[in-house]
Amino acid sequence: MDDEPMTYHPKSDFLAVMMQRGFLADCTDYQGLDDAMLAGGTPAYIGFDATAPSLHVGSLIQIMMLRWLQKTGGKPITLMGGGTTKVGDPSFRAAERPLLTPERIDENITGIGQVFGKYLAYGDGPSDAVMVDNSEWLDGLNYLDFLRDIGRHFSVNRMLAFESVKSRLDREQSLSFLEFNYMILQAYDFLELNRRYGCVLQMGGSDQWGNIVNGIDLTRRVLDHEIYGLTSPLLTTSDGKKMGKTADGAVWLNADMRSPYEFWQFWRNTADADVGRFARLYTELPLDECARLEALGGAEINAAKIVLANEITTLCHGAAAAAEAEATAREVFERGGVGEALPTIALSAEDIGEGISVVQLIVRAGLAKSGKEAKRLISENGAKLDDAPLVDAGMMLDAAAFDTPVKLSAGRKRHALVTRAS
Repeated sequence: MDDEPMTYHPKSDFLAVMMQRGFLADCTDYQGLDDAMLAGGTPAYIGFDATAPSLHVGSLIQIMMLRWLQKTGGKPITLMGGGTTKVGDPSFRAAERPLLTPERIDENITGIGQVFGKYLAYGDGPSDAVMVDNSEWLDGLNYLDFLRDIGRHFSVNRMLAFESVKSRLDREQSLSFLEFNYMILQAYDFLELNRRYGCVLQMGGSDQWGNIVNGIDLTRRVLDHEIYGLTSPLLTTSDGKKMGKTADGAVWLNADMRSPYEFWQFWRNTADADVGRFARLYTELPLDECARLEALGGAEINAAKIVLANEITTLCHGAAAAAEAEATAREVFERGGVGEALPTIALSAEDIGEGISVVQLIVRAGLAKSGKEAKRLISENGAKLDDAPLVDAGMMLDAAAFDTPVKLSAGRKRHALVTRAS
C-alpha cells in the first residue's frame, strides 16, 4: 500500500464514497486505483460462492459496494462461484465446508441471483452490470496444463504464510489439499476476468486480502497487467456479534427465506451505537443525514431506527414491503394487534389431528429451534399466545382454536401467526 486511507485524498467519486461511508479497510494502490476509476466504466468484481440458496446480510456490504461502483460510473461484475463452490473457501474456517452436488450449486446460484437485480442494473451499457459464473473456465481446465501454466507461479511457502491458512494450521485443524487449491482458483478468476472483461479491481471482505493479492500477482506475471485490490472491514455489531446472525438464524436477503417483515425488524432492532454506521453502509442517505440520525438520543433514536429499517428494506424488498412492515410493527407493538405481514404458517387438518401442542406450534412457527428450547422459553415467561402469557408447556390446541389466526410471540420482538389451511 502506498498511502494510508486517512491521509489519501481521492479524486474519483468511487474511492471517495468508499472512504467517507466506511467501506474501506485496505487497498493495494490508492493512487493507481483512483486514476483507473477516473477513466469511467471501470470493471470491478466481487465473487459469491453458492453455498446456500440466498446470501444473508453479512454479504450486504459487498453488494452495496457494487451498487456504489455503478452509481459512480464503474461497471460491476457479479461473479457466481459455480466452480469454486465445488472446492470451498477455507478462509478462517475451523473445518472443511460440506461438498455440494452440481445440481444443488445450480439451485443456489439461481436463488442468490434473485437479489442482485434489486441493487444493480444489468445490460450491455458501459456501466451496466454483468453476471458471470466461474464454472465457465474452471470446469474445463486440464489439470496438467493448469499446473504447468498457473501453478508454477505460486510459492507453497508464501501460501502457508497467509493468515487464512496459517490460523487453521496453528490450531492443528486439518486443511485438505482440495481446500488448499482454493486460493489458486480465486487468483485464476481474477486473471480470467481481466483477460475477458478488462476487470481491474477485485473487492471483498478483509478476510479475502491474501486471495486478492494472489490474483493481482498472478495477473501481473501472466499478462503483465496492472490491477488492484480493495477490501472492506469485517463487520460486527457494537456488542461484538457477527453481522447477519441472530438467535433464530441467519438474516437472509431472499424473501422466501426471511420475510420482509422479519428483515425490517432486524434493522429496527439495531443497537443505538450502530445506527450511524449502518446508515452510511447500508443506505444511500446523505452523509449529513446519517450524522443527524447518529446524534439522536432518547426516544428519538427509535425514530432513527425506523428510518434505517425503511431505507434498507426498500432497497432489498421494495418500498411497498417496507411500508407494510412498518405498519405491521405499529399494529403489533403499539396497538397489540395481529398485523397482516407477520410471518404466517398454515396447518392442515392432518397437522392438527386431534390436537397440537403449543410447544410444537412454537417450533413450527420458527420461534424456537427445538421442543426443549420452546419449553424453556415458556418456563422463563418468554412466550405468549394471543398476547397473553403462556405458562403451560403441555397446552394442546384443537382445530376450533384456529377458526381465527393464532398469534404466537417469543419475547417482545418476534411474532408469528398460525392459521388453518383452507
